[in-house]
Amino acid sequence: MSTYWAQKKVRLPAYPRGCHVITRHLVQQVEEIREYEVGLANLFIMHTSASLTINENASPDVPLDMEDALNRIVPEGKMYRHLDEGLDDMPAHVKSSLMGCSLTVPISAGKLSLGTWQGIYLNEHRDYGGARTVVVTLQGQKRNDGRKYGV
Repeated sequence: MSTYWAQKKVRLPAYPRGCHVITRHLVQQVEEIREYEVGLANLFIMHTSASLTINENASPDVPLDMEDALNRIVPEGKMYRHLDEGLDDMPAHVKSSLMGCSLTVPISAGKLSLGTWQGIYLNEHRDYGGARTVVVTLQGQKRNDGRKYGV
């Protein structure tokens, strides 16, 4: 069995400030996942004021509560030195460091092996963050028959 690698940059549209489930968007953009029998997907956001995390994808209240909690933990204000990009910028950097810029998710039978209620979140920490880019790196073993799952 050979180990195969693939890498793709996924451009996400601009999202408003808050936590957003982006699992479906990522899977649609990285169809190569369906070729893997077993492997890992590493997701890396190329920005310092947004982050990635995994959390509940069923209740629409969870992303709202996550944003509220992050704002209580890291409030905006003039207590920071780095203010030249706006009052939301330095708190965005802190939130990004707390939440993280990368995730590793197992791949099984052509799908991300997330739990029933788990989804991948983009956490947009700026008021006007703009489009974001996520690098998705796949590593693993492809199907022996060369086909894709789900086709």
